[in-house]
Amino acid sequence: MTQPPTSVEPGSAPQGPVDLTGPGAEPSPPVKINVPGNHLMAALLGPRDELLRLVEAAFANTTVHVRGNEITVTGADAAMVARVFEELVVLLQQGHPLESRTVTRAIDMVRVNERPSEVLTTQILRTSKGVPIRPKSTGQKRYVEAIAKNVITFGIGPAGTGKSWLAVAMAVQAFQAKRVDRIILTRPAVEAGERLGFLPGDLMAKVDPYLRPLYDALYDMVDTDGTQKLLEKGNVEVAPLAFMRGRTLNNSFIILDEAQNTTPEQMKMFLTRIGFGSRAVITGDRSQVDVPGGRSGLDGLEDLLEHIDGLDFVHLTSRDVVRHRIVQDIVEAYDRASVVDVNKRR
Repeated sequence: MTQPPTSVEPGSAPQGPVDLTGPGAEPSPPVKINVPGNHLMAALLGPRDELLRLVEAAFANTTVHVRGNEITVTGADAAMVARVFEELVVLLQQGHPLESRTVTRAIDMVRVNERPSEVLTTQILRTSKGVPIRPKSTGQKRYVEAIAKNVITFGIGPAGTGKSWLAVAMAVQAFQAKRVDRIILTRPAVEAGERLGFLPGDLMAKVDPYLRPLYDALYDMVDTDGTQKLLEKGNVEVAPLAFMRGRTLNNSFIILDEAQNTTPEQMKMFLTRIGFGSRAVITGDRSQVDVPGGRSGLDGLEDLLEHIDGLDFVHLTSRDVVRHRIVQDIVEAYDRASVVDVNKRR
């Protein structure tokens, strides 16, 4: 007996059972999605139906029919595909433009029962060119919320997860809102096994290339001239970690980048620099430890500090990688290799 189609209004959960089990599951009843307005339908489908084709390619065992302002989905994953379209409509209604990477990320999120409309519409600030800066995954949203809530936040995860970028964005937001008087960017003077003593120039000249990613983030958010003025006025300070010793940092937003390359002594020194009215974000990638001796300042830190209020650890994973999809695949491949290596040692 053929089951009647289920109708879904954007912004509400689909009626009936939601199939999140993927290919091979029992077929869901056909689902109809009513899209309000021709302009929304055109944006939802994309130029020459490119975005529609993207959804169809991701769910090969479903069929999508579009007629007027109504989308009908049939197949084993009909309910899940309907949820994708529902979430995309909500994004459009909230002013979020759709492009292929947005749709791909929305599909990935719906597959694990997350709601893109609750993540991708969160705005931190706009860049100097008016581009909104938003978290692009549930993990990134959790990270941003932790920074806003806590005095000290640790962002731990692989390359490409937006740890430094979002930390700088939150720092600029706090400065523009006059919640802090200055932004301090720092990192240890160690990188990929290179010996800085052999590089020309004083310590700042030697470390400057390694602070470049933080500069780049500032340039994107404030623009080059604006960043230069902030540096000249002392509102933004960029310095190697060694320069933090003996200081008390009040009314500041402090970012310690590449914290996996601190020693335990350096980490303690940094954490005890934080003064009144300040906030700190510490980022690190445990898979890229270059610190001499191999013992990172992040080792055992979570267990040591877990009972302290106002401090949080956020762990980002390959699912939070926002660079080219191949980067996510590479991170996952290295993660699998690490697990195999650990098992062999046992």
